Amino acid sequence: MIYSSTACQRSKFTMLRFFLRILTFSFFLGQPIFSANADDNATQPVKGGTLIVAIDPEPSSLTATFNNQYSNRTISANLFDGLLTYDNNYQPQPNLAQSWTVSPDGKSITFRLRHDVKWHDGQPFTSTDVRYSALEVWKKVHSRGRSTFATLIDVETPDPWTAIFRLSAPSQVILNAFDGAESQVLPAHIFAGKDIRTNPAGAQPIGTGPFKFKKWERGQYVELERNPDYWDKGKPYLDRIIYRFIPDASARSAALESGDVSYVPFAGVPFADIARLKQNPALVFDSRGYSYAAQTYFLAFNLRNPFLAQQKVRQAFAHAIDRQRLINTVWYGQSKPEYSVIPSSLTRYVTDDIPHYDYNLDKANQLLDEAGFPRKADGSRITLRLYTDPASSQALLVGEFLRQSFSKIGVTLKYTPLDNATFTRRIYTDYDFDVVFQGWGIMLDPQMGLTRVYDSKAQTPGVPYANAFAYSNPAMDAIIHRYEREVDPQKRVEDFHAFQRLAMTDLPLIPVMQAPFFTAWNRQLHGVDLSPAGAHSGFRNAWLAR
Repeated sequence: MIYSSTACQRSKFTMLRFFLRILTFSFFLGQPIFSANADDNATQPVKGGTLIVAIDPEPSSLTATFNNQYSNRTISANLFDGLLTYDNNYQPQPNLAQSWTVSPDGKSITFRLRHDVKWHDGQPFTSTDVRYSALEVWKKVHSRGRSTFATLIDVETPDPWTAIFRLSAPSQVILNAFDGAESQVLPAHIFAGKDIRTNPAGAQPIGTGPFKFKKWERGQYVELERNPDYWDKGKPYLDRIIYRFIPDASARSAALESGDVSYVPFAGVPFADIARLKQNPALVFDSRGYSYAAQTYFLAFNLRNPFLAQQKVRQAFAHAIDRQRLINTVWYGQSKPEYSVIPSSLTRYVTDDIPHYDYNLDKANQLLDEAGFPRKADGSRITLRLYTDPASSQALLVGEFLRQSFSKIGVTLKYTPLDNATFTRRIYTDYDFDVVFQGWGIMLDPQMGLTRVYDSKAQTPGVPYANAFAYSNPAMDAIIHRYEREVDPQKRVEDFHAFQRLAMTDLPLIPVMQAPFFTAWNRQLHGVDLSPAGAHSGFRNAWLAR
């Protein structure tokens, strides 16, 4: 099949066409949680101006290729482009690739690249950069990419403007993963032959995107400036973007209200302030822009701990979580519980034929007794360390809620807040933790988001958001191997059903709730991207009214 900027022909490759069609879903299953006439009456874009964004936590890198934490993704999406973008129906559209063709057997994808693209240092963008990024970065160090590109065996570059992806088997997932936040194309002349995870260029990036890196004042802000040579002529409209690091949610709320910042993504203001802030006619709230990621919050366990290695213990914990009360207490009711590892929004893949763990303290206590961990004289059973992802604005409240919840079954959770760098190192490099509350993007296709957590081969120290939990089950690995290579869409769905049943039996992670994300911004800002991946897509179309 061939897609181009002028035409999008119907696919002769039925399997992939069918797969892409069924991806249309709504993350929040209905109307956005927050909306306020985001589609305003603005007319022609105005050039110039500086956009101030409030964000927390501070990024750890300005590329999202090996650490796809949301701060890294949202900032770097302005600096790097992907081969494709995705429209409101989750369909791929041209970006660095002007067109692409899938072979009749589904085992090769030929990308025709733009000829007029330059890196920010003036060097030409070519197929060599695509080959390096795909084989050395996405496939090797990207936590999701190692599954997404599992069948990729080579990228041929017959000329500077052609990149041919050779696959060992047709892939039903690969065409969903080429946007500028998920699979950033990096400059081979900067990164090749060096470890991207330690390369200083990760903090002073050279990209092809609409904005260029100018300054990173640690602990304060990142400053980006307009790329005057951007291939999409006339864009971007803004002169500068400044991402201010404001750790306190109330301070972000005050800055938005006063006009000191104009954009706050990822539910960055206190939920207690929303009702009041929505009365401000200068502000807009909208929950669109997040469904591509299908972010879900989980409680995850370090199975190296002998206590947590007991299946009945993890099952007891699943019965000890009152999901709806957590949502009502911490997030003011603005979310939905999840009871399976594949979120309910991904309707094609979900099955109800799985173990269920409703809130039941009697059952939780019974399971802990059966596991051989009776209460001591003081009523306690064991003490564990709990960490929460600092990217969540409600991290402290979540920690306190879980501490109180687990005390009811004799489990003491010692909760310690961590900064982003310490959290990432402790969980994903040192494996020095017991229990973690964290969100993972399941993405359009569960293969993208879940494989990295459940595949035993995904345990790689230093790779964030992958399997840090010592989970290993040959039966799960076999399921993963099947769906990564299955060409029949219905059989692949059945593989995901089997995946859910086993994941909810073994319970290395307990699904808790949908991520209640929304974006708030000042009405003077126009062109906000509300597409499924909009919150990760940067500001190439944004402009400020004068």
